[in-house]
Amino acid sequence: MINLLRGLLVVLCCAAGMANAEEKNILVTSGSDRAAPIAVVPFGLQGGSVLPEDMADIIGNDLRNSGYYAPIPRQNMISLPSQASEVIFRDWKALGAQYIMVGSIVPSGGRLQVQYALFNVATEQQVLTGSVSGTVDQLRDMSHFIADQSFEKLTGIKGAFSTRMLYVTAERFSTNSTRYTLQRSDYDGARAVTLLQSREPILSPRFAPDGKRIAYVSFEQRRPRIFVQHIDTGRREQITNFEGLNGAPAWSPDGNRLAFVLSRDGNPEIYVMDMGSRQMTRVTNSPAIDTEPFFGKDGSTLYFTSDRGGKPQIYKTSIGSGGAERVTFVGNYNANPKLSADEKTLVMIHRQEGFTNFKVAAQDLQRGSVKILSDTNLDESPTVAPNGTMLIYATRQQGRGVLMLVSLNGRVRLPLPTAQGEVREPSWSPYLN
Repeated sequence: MINLLRGLLVVLCCAAGMANAEEKNILVTSGSDRAAPIAVVPFGLQGGSVLPEDMADIIGNDLRNSGYYAPIPRQNMISLPSQASEVIFRDWKALGAQYIMVGSIVPSGGRLQVQYALFNVATEQQVLTGSVSGTVDQLRDMSHFIADQSFEKLTGIKGAFSTRMLYVTAERFSTNSTRYTLQRSDYDGARAVTLLQSREPILSPRFAPDGKRIAYVSFEQRRPRIFVQHIDTGRREQITNFEGLNGAPAWSPDGNRLAFVLSRDGNPEIYVMDMGSRQMTRVTNSPAIDTEPFFGKDGSTLYFTSDRGGKPQIYKTSIGSGGAERVTFVGNYNANPKLSADEKTLVMIHRQEGFTNFKVAAQDLQRGSVKILSDTNLDESPTVAPNGTMLIYATRQQGRGVLMLVSLNGRVRLPLPTAQGEVREPSWSPYLN
């Protein structure tokens, strides 16, 4: 034990020349009705520097948001050792911690050198150790990276904490003046930057699979049109300009095609455009309203919302087949389909029989069972993390449009901090390289 703790102290205090190190074996957290308690101890900071944010808080919040882990509150750790050399496993066992993370931060040449280590308290064994460096402005990036590495090591599921989110805000200045803003932020709402401002509504922003482009609907010409914007340069391309409805863009998994809804032939139908040739294929042909397409990972299956059965339900079709198969049967309203990464779970906006409120729900596509995930009302626009562990949706709270984050296992529900005004239309990014 003493040798182990001394070894950890060396790892955390010697920044120069240290190579990244990770165990190759994946430790899978055992199934439980509750999240596993984890202590993320405040990282030791050398040199008397002051950082704008606490890395341990960011890492702990990330792990909590997944629904898999429950960070031990900071006040409960005050009387326990905070330095690596003083880690005593029996104290952390008494506190109920299943895992403990410790780390150190050393300022060097205008950068931060961060070492971290994760331990299983029960076995008193090191699970993960590594290092990362960056500027103070990259402190959140480094924190999300450590959370990603830890989550994947413990669960075997790739972390999604380094991903981004799109959303739209609407600020009303007068009866006839509203400013709409397309924002991009960290997945948790932090570090928001403006990508587009308009006096007309912006709807349905969607990341391309490469994370470098976004598609959205803009009313800047006083009628809906679909645009694609390159994030780095801001360059925009108008993709559709048809009479009537132009809406609900959705990228194919390879980013080479875009599905959307047009009403140019009468009622709303789903089309797919090849982004290279700009050739379009009509996918649905029904007197009903077909909308909100979402690609399956095979690139040929589309899930969509349709009222062809009398009420909005979710269907799927294979592009070019001409037929459609109904997917949802529980509830009198199911719409806005999204799939988990493994395509075993369908996330949607759901209304139960006999109720008027719209909730976020998840349907097990193998068993057909439906689980309500939200405890709010008037929910809309669910978007799923690329690893399928969390989702974000728009709802109303205290009379204002806000975004809520929910873990798919239902253990976590919390509002996300965002800009002022009405917030809506969230969209989760793919993994970023």
